[in-house]
Amino acid sequence: MNDQIELTPNSFGLVRPISIEDEMRGSYLDYAMSVIVARALPDVRDGLKPVQRRILYAMHDMGLRPGSQYKKSARIVGEVLGKYHPHGDSAVYDAMARMAQEFSLRYPLVDGQGNFGSVDGDAPAAMRYTEARLARIAEPILSDIDKDTVDWTDNFDGSLQEPVVLPALLPNFLLNGNSGIAVGMATNVPPHNLSEITDAIAYLIDAWQQRDDVSVDELMQFVQGPDFPTGGFVLGREEIKQAYGTGKGRVTMRAVTRIEETGGGRHRIIVTEIPFQLNKTTLLERIAELVREGRLADVNDLRDESDRRGMQIVVELKRGAPPRKVLNQLFKYTPLQSTFGVNMLALVDGEPRLLSLKRALEHYVEHRIDVITRRTIYLLNQARERAHILEGLRIALQFLDEVIAIIRGAESAEAARGKLMARFRLTVKQTQAILDMQLRRLAALERQKIEEEYTSVLGQIKHYEELLVDPTRILGVIKDEVLNLKERFGDARRTQIVAEAAEDLSEEDLIRQENVLISVTQNSYIKRTALTAYRTQGRGGRGVQGMRTRDEDEVVDLFAARTLDHLLFFTNRGRVYGQRVFALPDAARDGRGLPLVNVLNLAADERVTTLLVVPDFQQAEYVTLLTRQGKIKRVKLEEFAAVRPSGIIAMNLEVGDELGWARATHGDQEFIIVTAGGRALRFAETTVRPMGRSAAGVMAIQLAEGDVIASFGVVESGGDLLVITQHGWGKRVALTEFTPHGRNTGGQWTLAHTRLDEIGQVAAAHVVQPKDQVTVITANGVALRTPVEAISQQGRVTRGVRLVNLDDGDTVAAMARLAAAVEKGAAKDEKRATSNESHFPTPG
Repeated sequence: MNDQIELTPNSFGLVRPISIEDEMRGSYLDYAMSVIVARALPDVRDGLKPVQRRILYAMHDMGLRPGSQYKKSARIVGEVLGKYHPHGDSAVYDAMARMAQEFSLRYPLVDGQGNFGSVDGDAPAAMRYTEARLARIAEPILSDIDKDTVDWTDNFDGSLQEPVVLPALLPNFLLNGNSGIAVGMATNVPPHNLSEITDAIAYLIDAWQQRDDVSVDELMQFVQGPDFPTGGFVLGREEIKQAYGTGKGRVTMRAVTRIEETGGGRHRIIVTEIPFQLNKTTLLERIAELVREGRLADVNDLRDESDRRGMQIVVELKRGAPPRKVLNQLFKYTPLQSTFGVNMLALVDGEPRLLSLKRALEHYVEHRIDVITRRTIYLLNQARERAHILEGLRIALQFLDEVIAIIRGAESAEAARGKLMARFRLTVKQTQAILDMQLRRLAALERQKIEEEYTSVLGQIKHYEELLVDPTRILGVIKDEVLNLKERFGDARRTQIVAEAAEDLSEEDLIRQENVLISVTQNSYIKRTALTAYRTQGRGGRGVQGMRTRDEDEVVDLFAARTLDHLLFFTNRGRVYGQRVFALPDAARDGRGLPLVNVLNLAADERVTTLLVVPDFQQAEYVTLLTRQGKIKRVKLEEFAAVRPSGIIAMNLEVGDELGWARATHGDQEFIIVTAGGRALRFAETTVRPMGRSAAGVMAIQLAEGDVIASFGVVESGGDLLVITQHGWGKRVALTEFTPHGRNTGGQWTLAHTRLDEIGQVAAAHVVQPKDQVTVITANGVALRTPVEAISQQGRVTRGVRLVNLDDGDTVAAMARLAAAVEKGAAKDEKRATSNESHFPTPG
C-alpha cells in the first residue's frame, strides 16, 4: 500500500481509501480493550468493576450511609447514569441488585429494601418499587476517599470527577470475588471469609521483608478455601492448593444433605444447602426430569419446603430404596455436586493479570501502602497548615494590645492586613486568621485552648513525618486496620472444607444392590430380572410367565446373583469374558432381554455355554472348569480378575467339546457331577491338580454310552442334592448318601433309572441347603420359585415328586439356587446402607 494516500473529492467531500483489514483489526482491538478495562474485569485493588465502583461512589455522594433513609433504586440508577455511567439502566440496576443479594455476595455491599431476587432465580422487582442504601460493610471501601488517597478522572462528559479506584480498606477482591466475560478472557474469583483473609494479610505483613519466601501452605493455615454465601461443602484441599498457587483451577462443591428414616422401611433425603450459583428451581426441575426418565426410579416424591428460616428440599424415597445409592445418583446426575472454575484474573495497572492467592494479597497490601501514604501526606499538610495558623494566633495573643491598636487605627481591612504582615512578619493566611478571630477568643481560657491545640498539632506533624520515613510503621497501621476490620465484621465460615477430594462416582456407587435372576436362552438372549418379580409358590405350582420366547427358542440356563457381582462368561471356544451384573439388560419377568453379542464382544462363531457369578475375587482361590465331554481342570481365580473386553483363553478344548460349567472353589472341597441319565459322582477337589489357562484338563467321570453331563456342583456340609427332571419331577437327596469315589469313575444312581421314560432325564441339579429357595424355568419361559424345604427328601434310587405342572409340550430347562446366606447378606447390607446417620465425612 502506498504511503501517500490520495484524497479524491466526490459528493460526500474528500474520501480517503483505507484497508478494511487494518480498520477491522484496529477497531476490534479498541473494542476488546474497552470491554476488558472498562466493563468486564475487576481491579485487583478494590475488587470492583467500573459499574460497581460508580454505583457505590454515587450512593456515597448522595449521602446514603448505613444509618440514613433508604432511597428509591430508580433515583440511584438515575444518578449513576446521569453522572458516571452512560449505558443502559438495566445494566446499572442489575449490578446494584446483585450487590444486595445475600446468595450472590458473601458480604453484600448494598442494603436493599424490597424484592431484590431470590435463589430460585426470581428477578428483582422493578427499580421504582425497591429502595437501597449502602451496607455497613461498604463503608470501609469508601473510607478516606476525601483525603486525596486515590486518583481521579473526568467523567464521560468532563463535567465531574470520579475515582479511578476506591481506597478499599475492605479486601473486596477476595472477600466477594467476581465473575465476568471479556473478549478472549474471563474471570471467576471465588468469595472468601473475612476473618481468614484478614489473618492471612496480617501474617503476610509480619513477613513483608521476606514475603518471597511465604508459601501457599503457610497462607492456607489461615485461608482454608473459598467460603460461598450459600454454604455447602468444598471437597479436596489439593485442588484448593493448586488454584491458590497458580490462580487457576477448579474446586468441587457439594450440597449439604442428611438422610432421615420415616418408618415403614422408607427414607427421605433432605437438602439444606446447595452449591454456589445454583438456581434452586433448575435443580428441582432436573431431579423431576430424571424421575420421569426412570433414572431415579427410587424417588417417590419431591418437595420444596424452603421458607424464611432456611432451605429445605425433601426427596422422598420408595419403600426399601437404598438412600445412599440414591444420594450418589443425585450427586452424579444433578448439580448437587458441581465444580467452580477458579480463574483469578484481574486488572493490575490497567492490564489483565492471572493472580495467585499470594499475589492478590500482596497487591492489596501495596494498594493500602499507597492509600495510607497519600492519606498521611494529606493529613500532614493539613496539620502543617493548621500549625501555621496557630502560630499566627499565638503571636497575636502575645502582642494583643499592639495588634488591637493596629487594627483600630487602620483605615480598612486591607490596610490592617498590610500593617500586621509588616510588623510581625506574618503570612496572608495568618493575618486573615487574626482578622477573622472573634473577641471571645481573647479570654484566658481560649488562649489556653490555642496553646493546647498547637502542642497537639505539633505532635501530629511529628507522627506523620515519622510514619512517612518508616515503611514498617505504615505496615503496622495496615495490620491494625485489617484486624479492626475483623473485629467489626468477622463471622464464622459458612462453607465446610473436606480434606478428601471428590472421587468420581463409579457405576458401582450408583447401582442398587439387589438379588436378581439371570436367564439365558438357547439363542443366546440374556437378561436380569429382580428376584421379587418371581413370587414364592408351593411344590406343584404352575409358575408364572418368566420370559416370552420365540417358537424356536427356549431357556437353557438360570443363575442367581446380585447386581454388583462380577460375571465370567465362558464360551464354546474355551474363552472367558468379564462383565458386571448391573451391565446386563434389566427386563421384566416376561421380557426377552438382549442378544449376548450386544453385551460381549463375541466372535461370529462363538457362543456362551456357561457363566460364573463372582461376588468377590478374594472369596475363592480357584475356578474349576468342566466340559460337556467330562474334562475337568482347576485354574487360579485371580487369573480371571482382569479379563480384557476381547476375552482371554480359559481352557484348550478338544474338537467337538465345549465348556459346560464353572465353579469357584477353595482347593480342599468335594465335587459332585450329575448326568442326564441319573448317575452322580462325588470326588475330592484335590484329585484335580491346578493347571494353567491353556491346559486341556483331565477326565472327571466315565460316561455311559449316550449319556451326557447335566450338572456340576460343590459339596456343602449338611446339604442336599436337589434333582429335577425334564418332566418336572424332583426330590432332595442327602449328600451323605453319595459316597466319595475316585475321579474318572462311574458314580452312583441318583434317580429310579428304570422309570426315566416316565419322569424324564435329569434337567438340572443343585447342591442346596434346607433354607434355600430355587427358581425353576421351563423351555417356554414359565418360572416357578419355591422353598427347598417344601420339596421332600428321598433316597437315591427313587423317582421323586411332581415339582412343576407343565403345559403340554413344555419341559424343564434350568434351575437356579437362591442361597439363604445370600438373602441374609443382602438384608444386612441394605440395613447398613440405610442407617440414619450423616452421609458425609467429618469436615477437615
